[in-house]
Amino acid sequence: MSAVLDDMDSRPGSTTSLLRTVIGLYLRDAGGWMSTRHIIALMEALGLTAAVSRTALSRLKKKEIVLPQVRHGVPGFAVTEGAAAMLARGDRRIFNPRLMSSADRWCLVSFSIPETEREKRHQLRRRLHWIGCGTVAAGLWICPDSLREEVEEILEDLKLRGMATVFVTDTPLVGGSLRDAASAWWDLEAVAELHRDFIRHYGSAADDGGPGNGSDGGPGDAHQLMGASPEATAETFARYVRCIDRWRIIPYLDPGLPAELLPKDWPGTTGIALFERLGAAYSRPSADFVRRTLEA
Repeated sequence: MSAVLDDMDSRPGSTTSLLRTVIGLYLRDAGGWMSTRHIIALMEALGLTAAVSRTALSRLKKKEIVLPQVRHGVPGFAVTEGAAAMLARGDRRIFNPRLMSSADRWCLVSFSIPETEREKRHQLRRRLHWIGCGTVAAGLWICPDSLREEVEEILEDLKLRGMATVFVTDTPLVGGSLRDAASAWWDLEAVAELHRDFIRHYGSAADDGGPGNGSDGGPGDAHQLMGASPEATAETFARYVRCIDRWRIIPYLDPGLPAELLPKDWPGTTGIALFERLGAAYSRPSADFVRRTLEA
């Protein structure tokens, strides 16, 4: 489970983050293994040198996300078993963002951890935050019940299951409005700003028809991404990977609360719709570029 945090610990746009995104998108589809030469070729299509890409590979090796493996005399890297489970979980989050209904149940996590285990207590709070849980009190956290399995995995991984109690409940009863309570439990403004940032980078130019002028995830990317009939080029691949890399942490931190518990100007619906349009237009030509690169 420790590799789960790689989704958030690697800053979007960094070499390590982009490499992790490339691995998540394409290495598994390539049979779970890819030659070092081809990995570096794909990173070069993102504008990154072989030297920095090799450094990033070493970092992901230390995080036990990939391991070196030689096939038919060719050096390369394979996804570890633990990372494969993490990436599959990431697929569900990234490409199927959570949308909780008012009828869905909630999960409450209550824990009391002694001071002698304060580092584990810190890690528990950190991990619960990164999977989208909210804080009711220091030792009481809340999330949609759909996250209960991940909560259980975190508790087991930290060996804290015996110090925690997990409750499943219907709508919590609060003293005021549930919307106000949700705003206190989650930093919804921070999550909203992540959505707004994604929309600014990939939505504004498509709306106003402005010229595309960038390759680093800037506003120009929106016009390029939303253009008609994208071709399987290195530029298409680079723009799509950077789009996924910027998006991927949002579905983790966004708890997917019911509309009635969200601020009235919530940008999440627009962000999700934009991401889905980009994926529908660009996932296939990007995959075609990768396939051609691996066949070269």
